[in-house]
Amino acid sequence: MTAETPIRFSCRGDDLIGIVHMPDTPGRRGLVIVVGGPQYRVGSHRQFLLLARSLAAAGVPVLRFDYRGMGDSGGAFNGFEDINDDIAAAIDALIEAVPGVDEVVLWGLCDAASAILFYAPADPRVCGLALANPWVRTESGEARAYLRHYYLDRLRDPAFWRKVRQGEFSPLAAGRSLAALAGKAFRGDAAPVGDPPDTQGAPPSDPRPLPDRMADGLGRFSGPVLLIISGRDLTAKEFLDCAAGSRQWRRLLASDRISRRDLADSNHTFSRHDWRDQVAAWTREWLASW
Repeated sequence: MTAETPIRFSCRGDDLIGIVHMPDTPGRRGLVIVVGGPQYRVGSHRQFLLLARSLAAAGVPVLRFDYRGMGDSGGAFNGFEDINDDIAAAIDALIEAVPGVDEVVLWGLCDAASAILFYAPADPRVCGLALANPWVRTESGEARAYLRHYYLDRLRDPAFWRKVRQGEFSPLAAGRSLAALAGKAFRGDAAPVGDPPDTQGAPPSDPRPLPDRMADGLGRFSGPVLLIISGRDLTAKEFLDCAAGSRQWRRLLASDRISRRDLADSNHTFSRHDWRDQVAAWTREWLASW
């Protein structure tokens, strides 16, 4: 049996709400789930709730929480690039709630994985990172991903050709869309970085493209990393394309400390129970391997 206890803790004067999943015999290594936006601590399809329960049943204390401006927490949401204080407060809260914990793993999906890479190198308590479908969005990177994956997949889709035969396809509109994407794709990665859907945030203080800043964070973090990639997710494909085209990313991902797992048929949020179960199993196995 495991206990699930709601907690309230402070971040720069604002109240944050979280749930601590406490095993009967907690280990010294805890895990904080950083939620990708715009979500709250349960997650799409209850994925973070179920992940936390699975890990706690294996002896890992887990905290999932709402950072400022999301879910039940107070304050204003300033974007995923400005939650370092929230992550630090969550780690403090987990260690206070489970006194035996002296090292912490951070687990994040999408822009939460990006935020983790900004935070982790500066906190010696963070011993490992689990990154699922990291968000590396740039205008040109998004356009290239659409051209390389979405449009090619459509050409292989029988439903697309049925629309063509039935006159439901507009070549002119498609041509305009394709030309616009091609223009963005070859404009270069100095284009402004986009926010994840339905989020807002202040412009980053570091003017470098998001993928470069994330690679810098991964390079400065020395611990083990679990990388989980969905096979049917444009965000994941954009990340892989970005990594393949960057010498820095290729070098980083070739390191022995990176453990990569691919879930070929999964979507971005692991919406089926078997996908969620596989992600939880990979996380448990990885945590026990070092």
